[in-house]
This record gives sequence, structure tokens and C-alpha cells, in this order.
Amino acid sequence: MGKVIVIASGKGGTGKTTTAAALSSALAARKCRVLCIDADVGLRNMDLSLGLSEMALPDFCDVIEGRLSLEDAAFQHPTVPSLYFLSAPSLMSPEEIDPEKMRELLDSARRSFDYCIIDSPAGIGSGFRLAARFADSAIVVTTSDITSCRDVQRTVMELKALGIEDVSLIVNRIRPRLLKFSNQNIDDIVDTAGARLLGLVPEDRSVILSANKGILLINYTSRGAAAAFSRIAGRLLGERIPAGDIKPIL
Repeated sequence: MGKVIVIASGKGGTGKTTTAAALSSALAARKCRVLCIDADVGLRNMDLSLGLSEMALPDFCDVIEGRLSLEDAAFQHPTVPSLYFLSAPSLMSPEEIDPEKMRELLDSARRSFDYCIIDSPAGIGSGFRLAARFADSAIVVTTSDITSCRDVQRTVMELKALGIEDVSLIVNRIRPRLLKFSNQNIDDIVDTAGARLLGLVPEDRSVILSANKGILLINYTSRGAAAAFSRIAGRLLGERIPAGDIKPIL
């Protein structure tokens, strides 16, 4: 039986969607069968991070409304064969989607895939609750700025209120010099968030460059953020891997 993991953040701009796409592809590169679901209903953009923006793709409502089976709707990535994708509907609101049908979709994903990674909308509104309420665990993404840390603390509380006790933290877009100037350290961020640390990801221009060129991050480079997400994928699989270098690539 596979595992459903929701990727969440308290605010936009933390790199949540990049994290969902990069972690999905890193797990798939390790031979896991992975389904990546964009659950940011109405504002979908995960196709950009996956390098699939030029393709007409089914969305998860095609499955929950019975137009397609999950097997037929899940799009196999052209360069990472173990990675599959379901887009979000662009002309619906979260309130129009039956939560029970969403639960049935995720139950099907558990039976067919090793991992199902859900990119939830930023914030803690109805879209977040739709994406998160049936997940087995959650990863929250924050940057080091104080507003992001405060928002992610509230997100962790909301996830636990939904019954998700397994919540971990990725600190993204790290600039060590900025941390030093702001008299912060990683321990401070972890304490504020109230979740166990899963990984550290440096600021890396390759994230933007790869998305702009329509190339999956792990196919664009093996350094910087790509290497960090590979280490995080290894930890999810139970490997004992250190945090690694967080030198920014600007």
C-alpha cells in the first residue's frame, strides 16, 4: 500500500510547488512509482515545474467524476518513466469538489503507486483542507524569513487539527549569510514551526532556469537544490543521509 504525502505552506513564495515536483521526481528517479497531483484548484502551475507546460493533460476531476480511470488519466512523464502526473482543474473551485470522491481517488492512488505527492494551495483555506484531509503525512515548506516561519507554524497546527500527526519540515531557499545577518539559525526555524526537520534546500537559480526552459530540475542539474531534494527523497525512504551543503547558487 502506497503513502499519500501533502506538501503545504503557510504563504506563497516558499517554493512549495517546486518542492512537490522535485521531490516527486527524485523519488521516481530512485525507482519508486510516484503519482504527483496538483491540487491547487484554479491556479495550477505544477506542469511548469515538471516540464510539461506544452501538453494537454487530464485533471483529477476527470477521475473523480468518472470520465477516465486513474490508470488512463495519470500522465507518464516522458523522461522519468516512474513519475506520473494529474493536473488540477482550472475552471472549478475547491468547494465544488466532493471530498468523499477525493478520498476515493487517493485510496486508488495508494493501491497503484508507492507514493502520491499532493501539491496543496498556499494558506489554510478550503483548497488546503481538500488537499490535506485524507493524506497520511505532510511536509511543510518554509523559507527563513519571519513571516514565512510564523505562517508555517499555523499550517502545522491546522494539519494536526485535521488528524495528520506525521508532519515534517523543509527549509527552502536558504541563504546562510542572510540567516547570519538576521541572527537566526536553523534550530530557531524548526522550533518556531513545531515540526521535525526533514531537509535543507539552498537558494538556487537553477530552479527558475529549469522551469523557464521546461526542463525537470533533476534533468537540468545534479547540484544545489536538485542534490538537496535527492537527499530528502533518500531520507523518506529510510536512508541515513546528512543534511549536506546549503551554499546558495546565485
